[in-house]
Amino acid sequence: MSTRSDHHASSSYDSYELARRTFLQLAGKLAATGLMAGTGSLAVATKLIQMPFENGQRRIVRFPEKREMILLRTRPPLLETPFEVFDKGVITPNDQFFVRWHLPGIPTAIDVNTFRLRVDGHVRKPIDFTLQEILHEFDPIELAAVNQCSGNGRGFFSPRVPGGEWGNGAMGNAAWTGIPLKALLDRVGVLPGAVQVRFNGLDIGEVPETPVFKKSLAIDQAMDGQVIVAYGMNGTQLPMLNGFPLRLVVPGWYSTYWVKMLSHIEVLNKQDDNYWMSTAYLIPDAPGATMNPGDKNVPMVPINRMTPRSFITNLPGDSTTRVGVRTEVRGIAFGGDTGLKEVAFSADGGTTWQTATLSKDHGPYSFRQWRTSFVPRQAGTYTLMARATNTKDVTQAAKPIWNPGGYMRSVIEQITVRAA
Repeated sequence: MSTRSDHHASSSYDSYELARRTFLQLAGKLAATGLMAGTGSLAVATKLIQMPFENGQRRIVRFPEKREMILLRTRPPLLETPFEVFDKGVITPNDQFFVRWHLPGIPTAIDVNTFRLRVDGHVRKPIDFTLQEILHEFDPIELAAVNQCSGNGRGFFSPRVPGGEWGNGAMGNAAWTGIPLKALLDRVGVLPGAVQVRFNGLDIGEVPETPVFKKSLAIDQAMDGQVIVAYGMNGTQLPMLNGFPLRLVVPGWYSTYWVKMLSHIEVLNKQDDNYWMSTAYLIPDAPGATMNPGDKNVPMVPINRMTPRSFITNLPGDSTTRVGVRTEVRGIAFGGDTGLKEVAFSADGGTTWQTATLSKDHGPYSFRQWRTSFVPRQAGTYTLMARATNTKDVTQAAKPIWNPGGYMRSVIEQITVRAA
């Protein structure tokens, strides 16, 4: 594929390369400026837009280190990527990458010389790692992976549920640079009997009673070599709003596990029962994480792996096409917790399907662009749909799921266009 957007996707990925010495220089500059949108006074509103669901009026704002973003909440910051960004390539630019924090007390500056990452718990030798040690004493790895909020698309849930009413822009795909979590755990020496590894960052609540935001992974997953402690994002340092100086990258899992401003890693010899694992971010223990509104005593489990999704990116809803003229359709898709196998496209509301052409594969956890076309044969409306299937043969469902958290939306998305 040689279209402009595909070229942009390829070049934006291929140009990604992070020099570790440069990282420290850049980090020092950012620490000196202390750019961080911790309060509403640092957000500049530009205009209002209407999202395609109830109570969907939103402000477009600019926060430090960000271009135009859709504002859900100022404190803590919840910023959504404008959907048109996803038509520009598979790599989401740092300055329009979505932002989701849980607690309002977020540092506005980080001193890279005094910062430490503490690794302790059920280990032989607890260590406080400096950024210099993380950058220079371990071999870096690079990985393209989608970071998606658990509640991406919550605004479309019906019946509606509490929580941030995201559209479909609470996601992004980046090329991440860092070191394997396993390398740090090997350095401190995990003791026999370890069960989980727990992570927390520098953000805090406003009152002492607020539960500290902590998330845990099973020890086998933490040691699989794919989980990354990242310091680089798309060829440069992490933005403050996206977790500078370190964040966890958990490929194929929802972003609630991608702890930002990572400062503490603790190996546990028992199951983690903290609030953010035992009470928050739970989904029905059922196929598709779905249940009926009003159901009681439904078994629940912590949210975990992502599911496949696909989107049409070049045609906004209510677009107009010409009868008898071939119309190009393109979009992005990803396989969730594994690679993308195929994307099917329908121009008649799902009655018939055709296989779309996939662009370059940047790895199993990355976005892939796809494209196809159709010819409207007569005037009227057409319902366009895109359906992803991953390499485990998991396919997007035709009907939306429902759960009280508004998590894991993965229904086949559709838009309506008019031919005239």
